[in-house]
Amino acid sequence: MYVLFATFLVAGSFLASQRLANVVNPLSLTFLRFIGAIIIMAPFILFRKSLRDGILKTLPRALVISLFYSLYFMGMFEALKLTTVLNTGTLYTLVPLMTAILALFIFKEKISFNKLLVYLIGLIGTLWVIFKGNLELLLSFSLNDGDYIFIIGSFCMCCYSISIKLLYRNDNPLVLVFCTLIGGAIWMALGMMIFQKPLNWELIEGNLIYHMLYLIIGTTIITLFLYQKSTVILGPTKVMSYIYLNPVAVAILLLIIDHKSIETIVIPGIIITSIATFLLQKNKRLKK
Repeated sequence: MYVLFATFLVAGSFLASQRLANVVNPLSLTFLRFIGAIIIMAPFILFRKSLRDGILKTLPRALVISLFYSLYFMGMFEALKLTTVLNTGTLYTLVPLMTAILALFIFKEKISFNKLLVYLIGLIGTLWVIFKGNLELLLSFSLNDGDYIFIIGSFCMCCYSISIKLLYRNDNPLVLVFCTLIGGAIWMALGMMIFQKPLNWELIEGNLIYHMLYLIIGTTIITLFLYQKSTVILGPTKVMSYIYLNPVAVAILLLIIDHKSIETIVIPGIIITSIATFLLQKNKRLKK
């Protein structure tokens, strides 16, 4: 349930990020996300000695985790300047298979033929939803500069998930999230100094403030906590398999927020992705 909730929050981030991507540069936008989240979490961490004492022990490992996390968001914001939500949503479906391949080399998690088949079925299902069962639209899909940037960012998301499992040392989940945010802010500040980017936070006004708050609270604090807790328990491969449900989540959110109805043609794709995600959680059945 943790990962399912996080999946819907991440789906919403694509909608919010598109509205912000052309207003403030991606480095500054990501920096603001981390700073805002740190400010919100600080009282809950710093005023409790048991949590405060764990910061110095956790921070070095969190710096590595946050580097990949930061690079993903930088890539997403930069990509959305040059490409569409449709393209990024499509390319994001490659993350589960990419994560499984990385896990194969790092954790020796073998990919059986049955498991690979389910990954491909999940990919077909998500593409069905994204392209609304239109084969012509799928065949006309082509990569642009923004897409290549997002592919690199997606690979960083795989590394983020792998690094959580690899570097976890029985850390308190809240402390790990807080330290990851601190690490992210450090990387963003360094990046802004190197590339000499202005903050321009004053440009975020009106309804954009609500989109920014959603990114800070919903897809930074909450999803960090949910993904990190789930990855330690389930492993990166299982957690990333929920990405197949991302287009479904976007469709549901568009229905709720913008009152855009779910077209009948995408329902088969929704069913396929749901089945594939369920099967990938039943790891034992896919080992043969």
